[in-house]
Amino acid sequence: MNNGPDTPVTVIGLGLMGQALAGALLEAGHPTTVWNRTTSKADQLVAGGARLAPTVGDALKAGSLTIVCVTDYQAMYELLGTSDMELDGTMLINLTSGSSAQAREAAHWAEQRGAHYLDGAIMAIPPAIGTAEAMILHSGPQSDSEAHESTLGALGTVAYLGADHGLASLYDVAGLAMMWSVLNAWLQGTALLRTAGVDAATYAPFAQQIAAAVAGWLPGYAEQIDSGSFPAEVSALETDARAMAHLIEESETVGVNAELPKLIKAMADRSIAAGHGGEQYPVLIGEFTKPRND
Repeated sequence: MNNGPDTPVTVIGLGLMGQALAGALLEAGHPTTVWNRTTSKADQLVAGGARLAPTVGDALKAGSLTIVCVTDYQAMYELLGTSDMELDGTMLINLTSGSSAQAREAAHWAEQRGAHYLDGAIMAIPPAIGTAEAMILHSGPQSDSEAHESTLGALGTVAYLGADHGLASLYDVAGLAMMWSVLNAWLQGTALLRTAGVDAATYAPFAQQIAAAVAGWLPGYAEQIDSGSFPAEVSALETDARAMAHLIEESETVGVNAELPKLIKAMADRSIAAGHGGEQYPVLIGEFTKPRND
């Protein structure tokens, strides 16, 4: 069964993201029940047609599925784990941020109480919810995902990742690693160019072109990682390391923080010392996956 636009939904947790989720569900035509400790956060939603449940238990009973978006997993346990809370048969979709281990533990906790459970992550800011730009990741039993795909689709672009409940959280943090790495690299370049009077707005289009070009390398580099073979088809790591040294020198000369390029070069140097200098850049995956003692 794939639920339609008239499916009743409950949203527990009305921070900025929870309010956005409930608002998108209302906009899509879903009868929407909400609950939050601070009831005033529901005022605008109630004015738009939502029902404010007096208790969490009442909220759970009101929807065919319940979306949870609270501070952390402990908050979810505190709200839903009381002895008088009836979870048997409830469909829970937890969009609270956390780790993959927390997601798997929560799935076990929910299933012990007879609930169906999907764990998810939201790759978007609140204003994007309800648009195609909002990526809604989730993982858990495929049958539960398929049953509620249409409802989740009201929130954004839905991506089902697999049966492992921890996958959504892992994809979430992997996405954050990409985001911060790209932004920090851009800030490094911006700081360098500002020393010559070039403003950030002028550099940004050039940086976008570089970022897009590098993104285009990823599928080929992924093939090398998955095969465990890193032939230097474009550039050897030892050549890249010399360019890293140039970046560090330039940064220090013009008075720009060089911590980030020094960190990158330190990883490359370790890999080269281990005999990988003649291989291509993705061989550095070994520096990210090996255990560290320090």
